[in-house]
Amino acid sequence: MKNITYIIFASLLLFSCGPKETNDLAGKKKQLTEKKTELKALQGEIDKLREEILELDPPKEKAPVLVTIESVTPKDFVRYTDVQASVMSDNVVFASSEMGGRIVSMTAKEGQYVKRGQLIASVDLQTLKDQKSELETGMSLAKDVYDRQKRLWDQNIGTEIQYLQAKNSYERLQKSLDLLNTQLKKANVYAPISGVVDKEFLQAGEMSAPGAPIVQIFNPNKLKISADVPESYLGKIKRGDKVKVSFPALGVEETKVVSLVGRSIDPSNRTFKVEINTNNMGGKLKPNLLAEIAFNDFSQKDAVAVDLPLVQEEVSGKKYIYTIGQKDGKQVAQKSYVSIGESSEGKVIITEGLRADDKIILDGARSVSPGAPVKELSK
Repeated sequence: MKNITYIIFASLLLFSCGPKETNDLAGKKKQLTEKKTELKALQGEIDKLREEILELDPPKEKAPVLVTIESVTPKDFVRYTDVQASVMSDNVVFASSEMGGRIVSMTAKEGQYVKRGQLIASVDLQTLKDQKSELETGMSLAKDVYDRQKRLWDQNIGTEIQYLQAKNSYERLQKSLDLLNTQLKKANVYAPISGVVDKEFLQAGEMSAPGAPIVQIFNPNKLKISADVPESYLGKIKRGDKVKVSFPALGVEETKVVSLVGRSIDPSNRTFKVEINTNNMGGKLKPNLLAEIAFNDFSQKDAVAVDLPLVQEEVSGKKYIYTIGQKDGKQVAQKSYVSIGESSEGKVIITEGLRADDKIILDGARSVSPGAPVKELSK
């Protein structure tokens, strides 16, 4: 390299000491020809020196970068979306008193299993009992009057109006007594379904209004999983679709079928209802137990998908993946510009730029540069 520098310096010095420039056209053309000849001779000497230097000090070949390689294989791409859900009873009822009054006894307690028709509570209807006693006394008199009037009427004694009035009075009191007896039967509150007493709203000694719930009963064998799904997924999940249902607290996951998809959107949170019928899994499931539903919202057959970190981006925004190319019979890294599509769980679909059987660089993709020699790590 010192010899090259010396030759260049000498040539420049020679040029500076050469014949003086002339102003006529012929003289300038002559000088131009001489300069070209000198430059050509100098360039030949420079090239010769470079060849000699390369022979004495050949450039060192870069060591190949160790990488792992994978061939592109189209596969079915499926993406699942998770939404939070909860277990609910599909059969929840309230046991209440039709008449109302003070609760004198409670025979069912929270957590207790009751059968349909079993006594739950009794309500004090003493006022109705007093009315019944008074009515029975009046009816006894009315019956006696009616019997006497009937005997007289049968003997054609007395007027018809007296007989009809006595009969009407007796029958009216009899119907009133029947009504009171029906109302007194409502003093007892019975279980409308078989199930477990989930909540007690009132205790013995408290007043119960007509129709007010005393206890809540649910059927533990008829449960459902309910979720509020964002409206953006409307049309992505349908009745009859298979979904994955997991219960984090139990560490259990099962595949179930969607039984109901709501037909309206909740304006407060922009969601629609999705329900899935289920059994209680041997008593493991409880109402309000947290669950998660995973449903398929996107799928594509024979998709080219790669790990998302393999996709790199230039300053200009163009995306690329390092693949394997050939140069002088050796493997080198090369940029393959790509377009991406949907992604899920760290995978992204490559819509353009990769073909089946292309070899992409996995480990080492961040350490190579275009044209850099690479060597595959032995597996």
